[in-house]
Amino acid sequence: MPGANLARTVESAPLPPQSTSVHAGRSGRPLASHGLDSQAVRQAMVRKLAAQGIHDARVLDAMGRVERHRFVDTALAPQAYEDTSLPIGLGQTISKPNVVARMIELLLDCPALAEVTVRSAQENERSGGTSPGAVQGAGRVLEIGTGCGYQAAVLACVAREVYSIERLRGLHEKARENLRGLRLPNVHLLFGDGMAGYPAGAPYAGIIAAAGGEALPQTWVDQLAVGGRLVAPVMVEDAQMSGLAPGQGRSVRQALMVLDKTAAGVRQTLLEPVQFVPLKSGIA
Repeated sequence: MPGANLARTVESAPLPPQSTSVHAGRSGRPLASHGLDSQAVRQAMVRKLAAQGIHDARVLDAMGRVERHRFVDTALAPQAYEDTSLPIGLGQTISKPNVVARMIELLLDCPALAEVTVRSAQENERSGGTSPGAVQGAGRVLEIGTGCGYQAAVLACVAREVYSIERLRGLHEKARENLRGLRLPNVHLLFGDGMAGYPAGAPYAGIIAAAGGEALPQTWVDQLAVGGRLVAPVMVEDAQMSGLAPGQGRSVRQALMVLDKTAAGVRQTLLEPVQFVPLKSGIA
């Protein structure tokens, strides 16, 4: 079976509740001097996200729960809650909080995810509520490009199950280290070629990519469930961003694309310009 030897699962246990602070970074040194273990710091970031147009309460809650400074080097920790991308090694970056929130908000706004979210909420109500760290989930999601593991941790707050694949072994191991302390029961870290997806976990209600190529790989579309949504950056000509036919633009840039899969086929929508690392095949 393709990809059968790729799965590596993070140890199981719930996310810490919102009031819980994590007092050490990856180096184990206290971060309290930066005030980064304070929930108030995260909530200030959440307020900025809301002011920037992020409205989904599930996304804002998740962004407020996951401590971003845990996923960057200690020297960069003071910048962790600024709306900026930061280097994480091997030529890769952690995306800006606004971009992470925007893409996850887009991902959740589709039938395959919304339906499961409603059902999950009803199940929680029947069971008398949900513990602070439990997941009120939105089905199975595939993340292409684990990076340092930050987005996977945010996705874990809004999805029932997250499969996250990384092609760079160094980053795969870094993500495992970063996530080990959170002990997320619903996150599965995979080392392999992201362009191939992960057929063993398909079909997925949602697929989200943190790298952009000239086109969306057909393997991703094939692994997407009917009613599901794919959110990823793609290379487009400036003309396409203006509604003109391909070939009429001079320069090429990345733009966010949303692909919705229905029984009748797929519908693709181009959104705003973005800047991600290039999508590459193979492992390294």
